[in-house]
Amino acid sequence: MTRQAFFSFLLLLFFLCHGTTTLAQPAQAPALPASAPLTQPPTTSSSASNVDITKILQGAGEFTILNRLLKRTAVADQIKGQLKKSNNGFTLFAPTDTAFSNLKSGTLNSLNDEDKIRLIQFHTLPSFYSLSNFETVSNPVRTQAGDSTPGEYPLNVTSMGNQVNISTGVVNASVSGTVYSDNRLAVYRVDKVLLPMDLFVAKTPIAAPAPAPTKPKAKKKKAAASPKAEEDTDPKVAESPKAASTSTSTGTGTCTSNSIPTVVDSGAVSPKKHGIMVLSVGVTVLIAAFSM
Repeated sequence: MTRQAFFSFLLLLFFLCHGTTTLAQPAQAPALPASAPLTQPPTTSSSASNVDITKILQGAGEFTILNRLLKRTAVADQIKGQLKKSNNGFTLFAPTDTAFSNLKSGTLNSLNDEDKIRLIQFHTLPSFYSLSNFETVSNPVRTQAGDSTPGEYPLNVTSMGNQVNISTGVVNASVSGTVYSDNRLAVYRVDKVLLPMDLFVAKTPIAAPAPAPTKPKAKKKKAAASPKAEEDTDPKVAESPKAASTSTSTGTGTCTSNSIPTVVDSGAVSPKKHGIMVLSVGVTVLIAAFSM
């Protein structure tokens, strides 16, 4: 009896100790729901400025010539520097190696270092353009090679649906795909090298302005010679007073004592001489009548 009571006491003590330990443990926290995957935050200007355009093209694997020109002309460094300074972004039209190989032989070799810089800058726009932006862009588009003024490296970009076309005035090219885009830098593959008119079209020399028409010089009218001038300049026409006084009148001319050349008389008789001649004839007729 005593053993049973002791055994019962031990069992009660065991259950009491076990119950106390269980109650002392904290309740387990409910399981957390599965978290949604984290989305990558949009690219900031600081991360975009660290983008290396040459590594992007190298990874694409079909822009070896363009990559070499970007490094030689330092346009790659120019793009990276402007991405740090400006919030406008940048757009690059990237001709493939096939596009360069389709150029006429010697095209690149005919350009000096300055022209090569202009050629690569002509493929870059100092703003970020998505493909949809080209639907509303104002032409001509400004490039890094110059402004939009005609004759200063103008570039026309048009979009029809999913097709983006580029015209330089020398070649017509098309965008064949997107190589890279992060809302700050866009690189588009083009099927032709963009040749600017300023480098590949001979400029017509500007003709010098025509001289102003000169007015013809007015012919000087010869003033009427005075009687004295006529006497001094043309002895054949006029006689000096001394020569006239010593001249002998004849029916056909006048001969002077100074051997001045004979001037042919026109035959005209002055009214005074005519009166004398009539009077002489009248007297002669009268005398003849009385003598009869």
